[in-house]
Amino acid sequence: MSAACGSDDPSSTPAGPPSTTDASGSLRSVDSTTVTTPPVSPALSASSGWPATSSADPPAVLVLTKTAGFRHTSIEPAAAALGAGLGTAGFDVVVDPDAAHVTDQGLAQFDSIVLLSTTGDWLDDAQQAALEEWAAAGGGIAGIHAATDAEPAWPFLEDLFGTRFAGHAAVQPATVVIEDSTHSATAGLPTRWTVTDEWYAFTRNPRGSVHVLATVDETSYSGGAMGPDHPIEWSREPTAISGRMWYTAMGHPDELWADPTFAAHVVAGVAWTAGV
Repeated sequence: MSAACGSDDPSSTPAGPPSTTDASGSLRSVDSTTVTTPPVSPALSASSGWPATSSADPPAVLVLTKTAGFRHTSIEPAAAALGAGLGTAGFDVVVDPDAAHVTDQGLAQFDSIVLLSTTGDWLDDAQQAALEEWAAAGGGIAGIHAATDAEPAWPFLEDLFGTRFAGHAAVQPATVVIEDSTHSATAGLPTRWTVTDEWYAFTRNPRGSVHVLATVDETSYSGGAMGPDHPIEWSREPTAISGRMWYTAMGHPDELWADPTFAAHVVAGVAWTAGV
């Protein structure tokens, strides 16, 4: 089992202005430069399972993609898929590559944030304090893949997600077992779902502090390290430290984000953290 996704490379973080997504699913940066995203698959919007939002007061989601350690190449296709899916569902979406919005004033305009494979020490002390205060006031947080491998000296993240990344097996097919098919993120998924991904193990089993939505069957792949109870996706209703929390350890391969079923389930998980 590998201890990390790859070598640290802080210089790999792309710079640039944040971009916004309108209800048509098109990404627009704040300096009005257009960023092209793939068209939304009919399967993505049709299988999302959440109610349409009101265009008069759409929920707003901030997708944070800054990294200070290993940078996943899947971040860009993942951000495009989230922008397209959430935009089509009526959300306002901002993709922020520099964490420029992580301030008291910047976070105040969002219902939920997404930590999209953020790694390393990517927030300064003031930004951490701002995010903690915003979350404690009810802000929702979605974590994707390497979000549990970020900010090792920040206790808030382990409290939030219930555990931390410990290592991973190689990218390979495995069977994901859905435990709760009534949650927005997992509704409609096969009870035993074959996914090709990089399978994370964690420093401790989060069950007991979170609501486990899905586990990965360690008999279906090589390199498992947690035994028969291996949570891979979970959620939690609001607590004293945050609003709704949803996390999936999946999402490493670039091509996974072109899978309408996978992308739709992530979009639904993010939407749930925004209260939809």
